[in-house]
Amino acid sequence: MKSNYDHLKERFGSNLKTIRTVKKLSLLKLAARCDLDDSQISKIEHGVWDVQLSTIFELAKGLEVEPKELLDFKI
Repeated sequence: MKSNYDHLKERFGSNLKTIRTVKKLSLLKLAARCDLDDSQISKIEHGVWDVQLSTIFELAKGLEVEPKELLDFKI
């Protein structure tokens, strides 16, 4: 059974993927912009990776959005 935290990770990941695809960025391109591994970003998008605050800021920088946009989703 999934916990509330698992659902939050899934929603965060879904929001990240939506923003990335709207900006027409591949996983590889975003990974290069963020200095992160594309497999890590994929795991975040699928809700299986715990995201650290520093990673949220790196993703926001790579996406050229405010960090709060990555957290703007329904709970």
